Amino acid sequence: MRRVVVTGLGMVSPVGLTLEDSWQSALAGRSGIDLIKSFDASRLSVQIAAEVKGFDPSLYMEPKEAKKSTRFVQLAVAAAKEAISHAGLSLEGDTTSYGCSIGVGIGAIQNIDATAISCKEKGPKRVSPFFIPYVITNMAAGIVANTFKLKGPNLCTTTACTSGTHGIGEAWLHIKAGMADVMVCGGAEASLCELGVAGFQNMKALSKRNDNPSQASRPFDVGRDGFVMGEGAGVLILEDYEHAKARNATIFCEMTGYGMSGDAHHITAPAPEGEGAQRCLRAALKAAQATPEDVSYINAHGTSTYFNDIYESQAISRVFGDHAKKLAVSSTKGVTGHCLGAAGGIEAVFLAKSIHEQVAPPTANLQEVDPECPLDYVPGAARDIKINVGISNSFGFGGTNGSLVFAKI
Repeated sequence: MRRVVVTGLGMVSPVGLTLEDSWQSALAGRSGIDLIKSFDASRLSVQIAAEVKGFDPSLYMEPKEAKKSTRFVQLAVAAAKEAISHAGLSLEGDTTSYGCSIGVGIGAIQNIDATAISCKEKGPKRVSPFFIPYVITNMAAGIVANTFKLKGPNLCTTTACTSGTHGIGEAWLHIKAGMADVMVCGGAEASLCELGVAGFQNMKALSKRNDNPSQASRPFDVGRDGFVMGEGAGVLILEDYEHAKARNATIFCEMTGYGMSGDAHHITAPAPEGEGAQRCLRAALKAAQATPEDVSYINAHGTSTYFNDIYESQAISRVFGDHAKKLAVSSTKGVTGHCLGAAGGIEAVFLAKSIHEQVAPPTANLQEVDPECPLDYVPGAARDIKINVGISNSFGFGGTNGSLVFAKI
């Protein structure tokens, strides 16, 4: 089977409009969470979010195309453009072996909401002919492919908060199987609107720290009270090793494994003791032909919710045994919030940076570790460590789980 390497990275996040700005914020533990400014949140009990600030889609797309695209698509194009440039990837000539796989969890819920109101109040003739192309989740992959003329496999994974991770995993499988030489892959999401926040707040899933937004997302902390919604996009260039070597590409790390599982337990709550997450991690290690002792860092799903943080910690403890106490485990959601379908893309980019630079970002806002979370969560500050093998976890509603394994090369 072919080897698959990471040759380019791109990101637009609540803590930066570029890869490097986002990465430096993650290393500093600098939060991007604040009071909501993109819409009137006064009727909501939760009035905080991790918004992408100062984003101008016309810097990445033709203004006419930007106007016909929704925000999650615009963010995906921006991150993809940076990743392609970062990879030094030429898109001239035959691109039939270059594909695109971008996961999106919800997509354009705000456009659906606004159009439904307009249709009801003004009639169906007022519904835009662009409405369907605006809102279907695969338009992130579709428009990225159109923009950069990627004529290979084109797909979208929509698996809740595991969407980005599955998008990357499926891209890896396509290259391993010889179905593509290069895949532009990751996750994108932009579902911040009154309807979206109301849905999560009424599930009691969100933090209500309106008076202290920057410290609201606090994974593994005993005082955590829910996650904070975010938005953004994280994109990687995965490439066949021989293809990358032939064009003398810079290789940041190798993707060696991918695991999936289903909890078959509950529509929103994870399985007790992270039973599904355990199987997912074991599958990823098996695919990577790695032992638990090979791993030194995990970028955790770490949502800052009660059950996720405990059950993910239990899953890691069960799978890694005595070695679990030697792992560095951090959640970058303390700075980015939970970017839903984009989370796996953003966190995979962070993992690639961690391995390339041999540093683990901290878990921001971790002041007092929950006694039921018994691992080393890198509190306080980033840590220089030797990372030969690292893992990124994502778990989503519907009991869908995904883990990626990256290795130093």
